[in-house]
Amino acid sequence: MTAGRRRVLLGIGSNLQREYHIALALDALAHTYGELDISRVFESEPVGVEGANNFYNLVVGFYSDIEVAALSQWAKQLEVATGRRPEDGRAAPKHLDIDLLCVGDLHGVVSGITLPRDEILTSAFVLRPLAESFGSELHPVSGLSYAELWRSFQAAQQLWPIHFDWKGIAISRPDAPSTDKRHS
Repeated sequence: MTAGRRRVLLGIGSNLQREYHIALALDALAHTYGELDISRVFESEPVGVEGANNFYNLVVGFYSDIEVAALSQWAKQLEVATGRRPEDGRAAPKHLDIDLLCVGDLHGVVSGITLPRDEILTSAFVLRPLAESFGSELHPVSGLSYAELWRSFQAAQQLWPIHFDWKGIAISRPDAPSTDKRHS
């Protein structure tokens, strides 16, 4: 199946050597896919991971014609290269976690991946950065914008924006909501 050029949204998280691994993921994404739209970086307490550091999470968007299976494989290879082991499971601390949130308007199971990712509607650490930086874009199933979804979201998880530099530029500041930012 040829994908055609689609908007890709990825969720990125880390709770081990957070700054290093987030920057590494952004470097790899920019090198591979070019210009990126990057949300602010949010810190949150780990859910279901006892004794772990807080997580850093953000959402990255770009356009690509890569197929879902190849994109998933690329993300998993980067996770493994940074120390993630398949046997660690979901509750383990993570050097790097990359989740395919949306690929264009695809929905359902595509190449073994459920799109859009369910966490968009259930996890503040995914929906808040989507709403801030990609707020006018529409959820492929509900048809609602991410900003609309966030306004009606009942957030139990606490998260807060942090200062984060990438390539010597402050891409995230706690005092200023992000808007679509282009980086390459």
